[in-house]
Amino acid sequence: MDQAIEPPPAKDMRTGIRVLVILGHPRKKSFCGAIANAYATGASAAGAEVRLLFVADMQFDPNVVTASPRQQPVEPSISAAMELVAWADHLVFVFPTWWGTMPAALKGFLDRVFMPGFAFEDREDGTGWDKLLEGKSAHLITTMDTPRLIYRWIYGAPGLNALARATLGFCGVKPVRWLIFGPIKDSDAARRITWLAEAHAAGLALRHGVVTPAEKLRDRVAIWLKALRLQFYPMAWAAYGLGAAMAARQTGDFAPKPFWVGLASLVTLEAATVFVNELVDYESDRRNTQASIFTGGSRVLVEGKIGRKAMRAGVVAMLALFLITAMALWPHTESAAPFASLGVLSVLAIGYTAPPLKLCWRGLGELDVGVTHSFLVVLFGFSVQGVSPGTALPWLVSIPLFLAILPSITLSGIPDHDADGAVGKRSLSVIFGPRAAARIAEGSAALAAALAIWADMTGALNGAFGGITVFALAHATVLTVLLERYVGRRSAPGRIDGLMVASLLYITWFVVFPLSHFVSGA
Repeated sequence: MDQAIEPPPAKDMRTGIRVLVILGHPRKKSFCGAIANAYATGASAAGAEVRLLFVADMQFDPNVVTASPRQQPVEPSISAAMELVAWADHLVFVFPTWWGTMPAALKGFLDRVFMPGFAFEDREDGTGWDKLLEGKSAHLITTMDTPRLIYRWIYGAPGLNALARATLGFCGVKPVRWLIFGPIKDSDAARRITWLAEAHAAGLALRHGVVTPAEKLRDRVAIWLKALRLQFYPMAWAAYGLGAAMAARQTGDFAPKPFWVGLASLVTLEAATVFVNELVDYESDRRNTQASIFTGGSRVLVEGKIGRKAMRAGVVAMLALFLITAMALWPHTESAAPFASLGVLSVLAIGYTAPPLKLCWRGLGELDVGVTHSFLVVLFGFSVQGVSPGTALPWLVSIPLFLAILPSITLSGIPDHDADGAVGKRSLSVIFGPRAAARIAEGSAALAAALAIWADMTGALNGAFGGITVFALAHATVLTVLLERYVGRRSAPGRIDGLMVASLLYITWFVVFPLSHFVSGA
């Protein structure tokens, strides 16, 4: 067996990062070969364990000739290459860019080495895949004759993007950096010496680790942003703005300071709520095999990206900020109404999952979300502007909005059905079954459209829903068709991302039309 791909030695815990440099050029004695050696020398000087793998020396069929890569016999070269990839912490691919991408030999190497079962694994339930190479990073170094700016900004760096995102990223390798040297054909000896020095410096930089402090901070921030589940906040913000717009229309004056302070209270309350949900719903989320961006939590606790202690600290921090912003409202209001509505809102929001209420565990979660994100948020925005919520208008305008919210929150329980049922969480989907929950969503959507269309046709509610008829009717029809198709299916509960998108977008009409009406003063 070629020395370049012999099985790696057992890890010596006294050594640094383990680096595998893969030369994808079909000729070892090429400038790419010199670059690979320069990087390896720099990495060794940085204290890393370094192995070189020359694709040109490997003996294997680059073509997948069986129905599945799993069925094809694995040559010794491929087996040894897999051991090296599994051994490495950091993968370095050095190759020339030909016709915008990698040489055929390197493509064949990827096809045979990065196989299902080794680099990734499809899930049995068909809901995605597991990234089996997570924890590894990579550096792509390529040479080319195309000017770098043209390759990156005109062509879109096709070869590097494919390898970084569609191959390595798909298998969980990150971060993936790249380094481009070229144009090669016009370079002189001095220029090439400079490039070799850059490759050596890139390897030597591993003495500081693969991930820089700035990248670690960025990744940490990204994890917390994921935990916040910001995709659901605009619904509450828009309803809050609707309440403020109705009040400003009534008084003829808009008070910006209390508006922004109140919005800050709403944001921090929402953040505290989702963090509490992560903690209380952990067991359900852990069991959930149908999780998506819409359901099953943010997964940060389940995946171990944030610990329970840190999440509890996040809850405390958000609740503290909520209290601070709520107190900051005091100088801007002469009424207790904003605090009354905010108090009820906070109890129901946190009580969605938190004990002792645990409303979503008692079959009241959908009703809770509908009420908080329509009536209570609208009334809070209304009262923050100094107008008593005793007037009928904000309550009546909130009714169609409440009904429009119910479909999405009801449908969100369908993918979670099995996990929720296993831990005793009683969503409408668990209580009545997924198809009955879909029927509830269908009826609520139809009733919301009917009320809004009635208001449009009659001019009721101060014309708040003027012009909504075509949009609400069309969207409700589409949603009904999608729900009927779902109800007609005989498959087990699963992901319903399309239905979730359609139901979440449905809410838009019941905020946009009244909000634009009251803002414009029509």
